[in-house]
Amino acid sequence: MTPIERNFLDNPDKNRSGVSWAAIFAGAAGAAALSLILLILGVGLGFSAVSPWSNSGASAAAIGTSTIIWLAFTQIAASGVGGYLAGRLRVKWASMHTDEVYFRDTAHGFLAWAIASLITAGLLGSAIGSVISGGVSAGATVASTAVGAAGAAGVAGAAGVAGALPGGSDGSTAYIVDSMVRTNPASPDASSSAASTGTTSGAGAPANPAASDNAMKMEITRIFINGVRAKGLPPEDRQYLAQVIAKRTGLSPADADRRVADAYSRTQTAINNAELSAKQAADAARKTAAYTALWMFVALLCGAFVASLSATFGGKQRDHVVHHSTVTA
Repeated sequence: MTPIERNFLDNPDKNRSGVSWAAIFAGAAGAAALSLILLILGVGLGFSAVSPWSNSGASAAAIGTSTIIWLAFTQIAASGVGGYLAGRLRVKWASMHTDEVYFRDTAHGFLAWAIASLITAGLLGSAIGSVISGGVSAGATVASTAVGAAGAAGVAGAAGVAGALPGGSDGSTAYIVDSMVRTNPASPDASSSAASTGTTSGAGAPANPAASDNAMKMEITRIFINGVRAKGLPPEDRQYLAQVIAKRTGLSPADADRRVADAYSRTQTAINNAELSAKQAADAARKTAAYTALWMFVALLCGAFVASLSATFGGKQRDHVVHHSTVTA
């Protein structure tokens, strides 16, 4: 017998692979399955605690705290079970040094946690991706909101300019435009002034007053949008609007000009408030995404530690098992 063959027979564990992949995959499968079950349970408990009614159900702070606690518990419990299985089911190394056995058990638990984490990430990839993309898009939302609010699309989204159009929804700008063209019932010339804004068609027949009124409101809305884009209402547009309002309502030119200035100021204030609200919402989403990512990192780190520690405990249990055999005569 050669020295190599004699060394192999005397120390079989030193010539065997230090990784028991069957035990690792078994522990990873157990950890991934338990993680999935606990996550589903957490989602169910979370939905049962949330209520759409005011002053009912758990608060947002309570939901956030409980989510963090449950995520940490899920990682610790699942990783502990998976690491213990990986350590307990691995091949016994009878002739290995204690330090080497301890290192291999720790590695088995860590590998089981790593594979289980990859499996869980694959199953829940869409949820994790939404958290990360939410943090990335939050910063871009802040800049795009400020730029978009200066244009027509931004004004329409932030201040509800679409509501000012005929048949549109009831937005803040629609109310401002309606209040600007509102006639004064106390004015004796209000009815005649309002009627004179309509055009005639055919043989002197008056045009549809509602269509003429809607067309005028649309024109005022477009002028306001252009003023918001230009960071100020041009003098010629302001003078034109004052003439239209004076003719429509019977007000004096000075009163009409003051009404136009007040309406534009309220429109600009509404847009600024909407832009500020959008920035605050984007900043809140950014903070939520950042905190979620950080706590997920902490929970996963705890899972890796618990899996490695549980694997060493399972390995010791495996090595200390004494098998009794019954000999029959």
